[in-house]
Amino acid sequence: MDSVFLVISLFLPRLMLIIYFLIHQIPLNTVPFIGDILLTIFIPRALILIYIVQNLGTDSPWFWIHLVVAALVYFGGGKKMRSKYKKN
Repeated sequence: MDSVFLVISLFLPRLMLIIYFLIHQIPLNTVPFIGDILLTIFIPRALILIYIVQNLGTDSPWFWIHLVVAALVYFGGGKKMRSKYKKN
């Protein structure tokens, strides 16, 4: 897998998936095309984790970095938004 894809997808996963799809550089995977589309729209971090597992395995540090970031975003993002809306 491309290091640029792995680094930028930490911060902008949906954008990177769309860009790599448009330039025909999506990593090899066994996810059906409709699954690629739906996961890109709704859960892009999960799709990137699937790509990493299928290409690099779970022993890769990239898998663990992306898993930790995904957990922080999904579990920490809600608290941040709730506190932002309570202040207003």
